[in-house]
Amino acid sequence: MSVPPYTCVLWDVDGTIADASAGILPRLIEVFASFGLPEPAATELSQWIGPPMFESFRDRAGLSVEDAYIAMRRYRELAARDGYAASVRIYPGVAEALRAVKAAGIPQATASSKPENQVLAILEHYELMDDFVVVAGALPDAAGLHDGKEAVLRRALQRLTEAGVDISRPVLIGDRKHDVEGAAPLGVPVIFVTWGFGEPGESDGAIAEVATPEQLLRILLPQA
Repeated sequence: MSVPPYTCVLWDVDGTIADASAGILPRLIEVFASFGLPEPAATELSQWIGPPMFESFRDRAGLSVEDAYIAMRRYRELAARDGYAASVRIYPGVAEALRAVKAAGIPQATASSKPENQVLAILEHYELMDDFVVVAGALPDAAGLHDGKEAVLRRALQRLTEAGVDISRPVLIGDRKHDVEGAAPLGVPVIFVTWGFGEPGESDGAIAEVATPEQLLRILLPQA
């Protein structure tokens, strides 16, 4: 086997490792109703997965900044009520890909815009924790807003460094333009997966686009 091209692999979670969409729409409908808004269309669900929830309530639902804060808090309360791993499924072949990368000796981390406590809950529920050296997700500031992809990715790389991992050749696996845009300032290349929620054009700037975990592994673990 040839030398792997990357010294560490970082993973987005929503739309890349896990599909949480089945639980998201009912919670959005409940939050929308609390503001007297019509139900969001199921066809628009993909637009809500990936970006920070506060921004989506502000920009997509048209709420004021104050109401977007309230909506975000209500949504989180509903997620906690339902259980963070409820209605979540792991994409076919992804767990096997995680194990293969680990078996090849390449350290892995998450770098998710999803709140870190929710990432931990999902990984623990599906017994995926052992595949990762570091778990990094979004953390709240004093106002309750969670940081974006660039900040999460920066924190994941810092934690990997503290764990003694070589981060000289990192790669991020993601499914939305926010992954590409967040990784760009840090010089981290992105492999874009199409089994998630990205739409045409969102992969612009990625170094590769793959449709299956098997295709992804052929890039991460090239054969000699």
